[in-house]
This record gives sequence, C-alpha cells and structure tokens, in this order.
Amino acid sequence: MRAITIDAFGDAGRLQLTERPDPKVGPDSVLIGVRSAGVNPVDIGIREGHLEPFFPHHFPLIPGWDAAGVVEAVGPAVVDLKPGDEVYAYCRKTEVCEGTYAQRVTVPAGVVARVPRTISLLEAGAIPLAGLTAYQALTEALQVRDGDVVLISAAAGGVGHFAVQIAKALGATVIGTASPGHHDALRALGADHVFDYHDNSVADQVRATYPRGVDAALDAIGGETLTQLRESLRQGGRIASLIDTAPAGDRSDLHARYVFVRPSATELGELAKLVGEGRLRVVLAGTFGLEQAAEAQHRLSGHHVHGKLVLEIA
Repeated sequence: MRAITIDAFGDAGRLQLTERPDPKVGPDSVLIGVRSAGVNPVDIGIREGHLEPFFPHHFPLIPGWDAAGVVEAVGPAVVDLKPGDEVYAYCRKTEVCEGTYAQRVTVPAGVVARVPRTISLLEAGAIPLAGLTAYQALTEALQVRDGDVVLISAAAGGVGHFAVQIAKALGATVIGTASPGHHDALRALGADHVFDYHDNSVADQVRATYPRGVDAALDAIGGETLTQLRESLRQGGRIASLIDTAPAGDRSDLHARYVFVRPSATELGELAKLVGEGRLRVVLAGTFGLEQAAEAQHRLSGHHVHGKLVLEIA
C-alpha cells in the first residue's frame, strides 16, 4: 500500500511517500480502506518527536490518528461491522507506527463507528480527533449544561469550531476568541459573541458583557491565553485545557481538568447524531492528496486555519 512515512524525527522534509506492507488484521480488529485522514497538530508533534516520552515509536513510522473509509476486512471476533461499511475512527494506539496517512489502517473494532449518512467520507475524516476532543472537554471535563456561558479559545480552529457547535447543542451561550477574519464564520456556526484573541484584554471584554464572569472556559493555546481565560471565569468556574496539565494556575476556586482525548465509538456515535440533526457541521479548510502531506502540515503549522485540513486518499 502507499503510505507517508518518516524514518527519523525531524522537519516536514522527513515525510516521504513510500510503499509499505498492508497492516495485519487481528481477531478484534477492523481493516479500513482509508479515504480521508484528518491532519492534526499532534501529527506534527509526532513527526518532531515530542510524543516519544509517552508512546513507543517504531520506524519507519506512518503518522496520522484520524481516518474515514470503507471496511475491507474484520477479525473473527468482530460481530457488528462487515466489509463495505463506511466508518470513521480516532485511531490512536498504544504504540506509534501504523497510522492513517496510508491507504489502509487496522484499529480495534471498539473504537470504530459508522459515518453519518448526511456527510461524505472526506468530511468524516476530519471529525474524530478534533470532534471527540471538543465533546469530551465540554461534556466531561467542563460538564456544560443548558444556560451556561462558555468561553472557547481558538474557536475557529479544528477543535474550536466543533466546540462552538457542541456547546450550542448543549444549550450554552458561547463566546469564541478568534482573529477578526474568522468572526463572521464563527457567528454562522452559532457563537453568540466573538472577541479578538490578539487583544490582551480578552478578560476585560468578557467582563464588560458578563461582569460576574463566565461559567466555563476551554483552552487550546496555553500561555497568556490561558491566563486571560482564568481571569474571565466566575468564582467557582470550570476550566479545561488541551495544553496545560494544571490549568487552574493560582486560582484555587476553579474546577480544572487537563484533557487528552480518548478513542470512543460511542461518542463518535453521539457526534454522528448531531451531524444528522444538522447541529454539527464540518468546515473543511483544505484538501490535499496523500503525496501532499508535508504541504498540509506546513499550512497547519501556520495556526491560521479555520476548520480542518484533510488528506484525500485514493
């Protein structure tokens, strides 16, 4: 099969189009013929070696943790999926080696869900990692409920644009931070207020509208942005970070969680319901061929992408 591989950690020049053996199908596994693979910041982190302290890595390494495609084979213990099913999955494994920048990938059947009928496989490949991150952050870490006011940083990004829509579906009032060029697009996704994150007084802007502070905040940037989010929260508010393992900082009154997304077929099913109901849509910022993986990662590293980038794989 064709796959993008790296043979050592390094810059985007390490990404090479190669021929690799098809992955083996274990008894509990599903072989997916990949049609699209989402491009995520973690893919760049893997290429650069930042996740090496946490996962065993084996070269030559195929990056990628997002996939949508068609089931080609199933192991003998798999009973609820069959060849021909259109599926998607967050394909993180315990070791980093056989990822989704490839024509085929195998994953445990328990993390695989059927693609919503209302979207294409191209769109579906953009959902798993970012959609699950937003869903788990909002429903578990922040426990967002009807009537909450939720502040979302980097709201135009991959996780952020899903988080805006999911928070609205949960009944929240949503404030998003983004560069001015993305404000109209965020309002179209349902954001009630949008502030410029380049302005270091985001907390002042929030407090001007909600003097007591907001109920919950989702951090996707860290640093000064995280400080601004903390200052925007009411007493006893809730904060979750995708970057900082101790997001409460010096505010002991806050309920704080660090979020590292888990694979979940059940929650992919919940996202599929939202898609089917028209309450969650995918914004595709760009589509690239498999051989253009380096170009896709380079564009993502510019940090100005509204929505998701995907590799379209033939």
